[in-house]
Amino acid sequence: MPKKQTRIAAIDLGTNTFHLIIADIVESGLHIVHKENHPVKLGENLNIENKIIPTAFERGLNCLVHFKQQLAKYKVQQSRVIATSAVRTAQNGQAFIEQVKQLCSLDIICVDGDKEATYIYEGVKLSGAIEGKSLIMDIGGGSTEFIFCDRESLYWKRSYEIGAARLMQKFFHSDPISPQDQAALLQHVQDTLKELISIGKEQAATTLIGSAGAFESFYALLHPDNNTLTQASAPIEIDAFYSLCKRLTKSSHTERAAMKDLIPLRVDMIVMAALLSSFVCQELAIEKIKLSTFDLKMGVLSELNNEYLFKTDSL
Repeated sequence: MPKKQTRIAAIDLGTNTFHLIIADIVESGLHIVHKENHPVKLGENLNIENKIIPTAFERGLNCLVHFKQQLAKYKVQQSRVIATSAVRTAQNGQAFIEQVKQLCSLDIICVDGDKEATYIYEGVKLSGAIEGKSLIMDIGGGSTEFIFCDRESLYWKRSYEIGAARLMQKFFHSDPISPQDQAALLQHVQDTLKELISIGKEQAATTLIGSAGAFESFYALLHPDNNTLTQASAPIEIDAFYSLCKRLTKSSHTERAAMKDLIPLRVDMIVMAALLSSFVCQELAIEKIKLSTFDLKMGVLSELNNEYLFKTDSL
């Protein structure tokens, strides 16, 4: 066990949102002392020229300057900054990494899809949501990760560039989304996920675990009078989930914007998440859905914690 308390932090540079989470390593595990997120929208219009546009580039830099100040304020001793889909696919992703290093001395690690999926698995495992064979699904802005697993091991993982922001830029051209756009989106998803569906039928996992993000919004919309989770995971009733997905798909932007439990960033992207997640559940005959509020950033904290324990045990 740790010989003294150490403070660590994870920074997750998502395509839509930048996250900061700070925790103390204590004898009982990890104690969260601060977390915040900002809708940076780094992937705004990324599909047009495959570049982070100047305004999004500037928002990202400003957010990381602020995060660097928070690391100093909370006296963080070790941090890890992880970049995912937007940075790894953009033509100027490396330029963004170098600019951040120059501006605020943060070293960004740009991970591939496999490593991203591993972090998600480790984070979800900490939530206690995994029981028996499960499929973890993490819908990001740029990519969506799928992991077949149980509590002991990870069997198969893939990252696909079909995040909610990318799908919205390609297929969301009407309000509400038209049947033609829906059909085009679902055909694209079906073509993209052929291997997942094939592997999924072999694995026969009947539980889907939604990792944070859109699934937190699904949970909140289904529990409008009691949506404050005190635990790291919670069930989502599957019939209610399907009904909600249909309601979101048929709704207009104005109607969704009036839903008090839907954050502004997800008002339109939630339609993409609803179509994508309901397609997967139907194709794989999913019987149970769970929410895990733990995701990639908790996986990064877990990695830092394990490295610290190994180091102290070696002394």
